[in-house]
Amino acid sequence: MRRSRITAYVTSLLLAVGVALTGAATAQASGTAAATGYVALGDSYSSGVGAGSYISASGDCLRSTKAYPYLWAAAHSPSSFDFTACSGARTGDVLANQLGPLSSSTGLVSISIGGNDAGFADVMTTCVLQSDSGCLSRIATAKAYVDSTLPAQLDSVYSAISAKAPAAHVVVLGYPRFYKLGATCLGLSDTKRAAINGAADYLDSALAKRAADHGFTFGDVRTTFTGHELCSGSAWLHSLNLLNITESYHPTAAGHSGGYLPVFISVA
Repeated sequence: MRRSRITAYVTSLLLAVGVALTGAATAQASGTAAATGYVALGDSYSSGVGAGSYISASGDCLRSTKAYPYLWAAAHSPSSFDFTACSGARTGDVLANQLGPLSSSTGLVSISIGGNDAGFADVMTTCVLQSDSGCLSRIATAKAYVDSTLPAQLDSVYSAISAKAPAAHVVVLGYPRFYKLGATCLGLSDTKRAAINGAADYLDSALAKRAADHGFTFGDVRTTFTGHELCSGSAWLHSLNLLNITESYHPTAAGHSGGYLPVFISVA
């Protein structure tokens, strides 16, 4: 009789533990399932500068309905979509102005950031207006910044994302190479074009490393943009546009739909 009581007690205890564990697993699964909102952070390469069809309410942030975050959200219907990427944004701007929508229900985050911190606009201005040596010198300064200062800035942004959206899958998007080399093309010298491409590779390598160190996924768009660089005859990037300087050296609508979106879909 005592053995039967002990057996019954142990059986009841195991059942209770099983129910508790099952309940915990169910709750965890429900929490994961609830984390389906999408938040798009970053700079002009995420907001869609150059793609046109800008959302009037976005003002100077120039968020486009043809940018890859908007296209992805329209095709996948996340439970919520917050588009806070902004033209000209640096890491500090993301921390100060873009993280508000992040929460425990955020399941997906995309971000492109770091180009403005490293001096993207000034590099291109210098390379357009100055000599080969002036261009190479400015690029060397940008690379030194990527080595010495940018990693800590990226860490601050990435850590803040993880803290605010602990369940999110975070995708860090890189930047394309600008030029097809070896092609006949008016404008910058081959020396400048090669150096600018090298700077893009240098920045992408730094972004990929910091992303990996935070457990994030890096989306490399250089492969999809191959054959669609400036001087390719089928460019997905705007060249220098004196009538609309802001759009210069940014992806076109085709650059977002054909260059950025497929990469994001493959890793999201």
